[in-house]
Amino acid sequence: MSFDLPANALGIDFGTSNSTVGWWRAGNEPLLELEDGKITLPSVIFFNTEERRPVYGRQALDEYLEGYEGRLMRSLKSLLGSKLLKSETTVLGSALPFRDLLGFFIGELKKRAETFAGREFEQVVLGRPVFFVDDDPVADAEAANTLLGVAQKLGFKDVSFQFEPIAAAFDYERSIQREELVLIVDIGGGTSDFSLVRLAPERRELTDRQSDILATGGVHIGGTDFDKQLSLDGVMPLFGYGSRMKSDAFMPTSQHLNLATWHTINAAYAQKAQLALKSMRYDIVDPTGIDRLFKLIEQRAGHWLAMQVEDSKIALTERDSHRIDLARIETDLEVLLDRALFDQAIDALLQRIRDGVEELLKRAGVGHGEIDTIFFTGGSSSIPALRQSVAALLPNAHSTEGNSFGSIGSGLAIEAHRRYG
Repeated sequence: MSFDLPANALGIDFGTSNSTVGWWRAGNEPLLELEDGKITLPSVIFFNTEERRPVYGRQALDEYLEGYEGRLMRSLKSLLGSKLLKSETTVLGSALPFRDLLGFFIGELKKRAETFAGREFEQVVLGRPVFFVDDDPVADAEAANTLLGVAQKLGFKDVSFQFEPIAAAFDYERSIQREELVLIVDIGGGTSDFSLVRLAPERRELTDRQSDILATGGVHIGGTDFDKQLSLDGVMPLFGYGSRMKSDAFMPTSQHLNLATWHTINAAYAQKAQLALKSMRYDIVDPTGIDRLFKLIEQRAGHWLAMQVEDSKIALTERDSHRIDLARIETDLEVLLDRALFDQAIDALLQRIRDGVEELLKRAGVGHGEIDTIFFTGGSSSIPALRQSVAALLPNAHSTEGNSFGSIGSGLAIEAHRRYG
């Protein structure tokens, strides 16, 4: 197969936080520009009530933050494998199945890619996590079949899947000079996926690479989980999380958990949830935090606060501390988050990631000292504690990184050319 001709198919990395589309053309970077010259489109839809239209990506976030009335939907990929997928939500005054939200966004990716390429596409390789759902093969298969059905409904006649870390491996392989045994660690918005792959320059154009894949694995932990734990440990105590009731019991946490989790933020605004919160207000020893929580909910500022927490997570990969200004909720209110608090907040999650890597090595029958390279990719792969945690398991491996948001999409473009010409 010649890689000199443009590919007939797209590779789509539908991510929890950001998405990319790859189209192989010899001599060109495979990732297409999707918004304002950028290769990523944040996986966000904002249904603008005033203009009764959906908008996507950065424009969606901008319109929401500018104060337009509407409904912001983010972390759409987290719907796959969740019970929400079989239900509906209210959008622009009408009931909309959550499944159709996926079609809205993936359809927008297809449309923008076809506009860029100046042609239509009927074939696609979709990236998928190793597990949409941990320890539940039936739910995992249902999630994959849902994504397949969405793609077919959008007009893709030939649809196939590739594990996201395998796609990242094929992208990394373009840069190596000798054979390497590589652990791919892909930390996305919703999952952490691992693959142990044998890569070599002379194997790049082979159609069948199955024998080079020694093992795949993963856990349902990603960037949104890190955001959640940072929010609960660092921010939500200001809003009553951990407060004591007069009975000496802790205040119920359901509202805090909803506000700390991207795809459940809107549940905190439900009338039933607010009534339950108000009923407990006078049973709390110190109502300062719950009163702030009322203000947060009244302002429908949950998504705004979640963005501040996400920005803090990103900042703490580079700096030792980061300050969030909460004056929107209360004059002079702020919180200083530091890396030590963040590391402690996510320690249990990092242990599950380490356990996942250990299980992968065990199934592959490969010793810790045999790995040549750890290739980190995915939007949350830059977290220092995470890198240190994985690297400590593999004493002889050197660590490297790809494009945090682009390696998978590039690899999917390569795979799409292999499969469909």
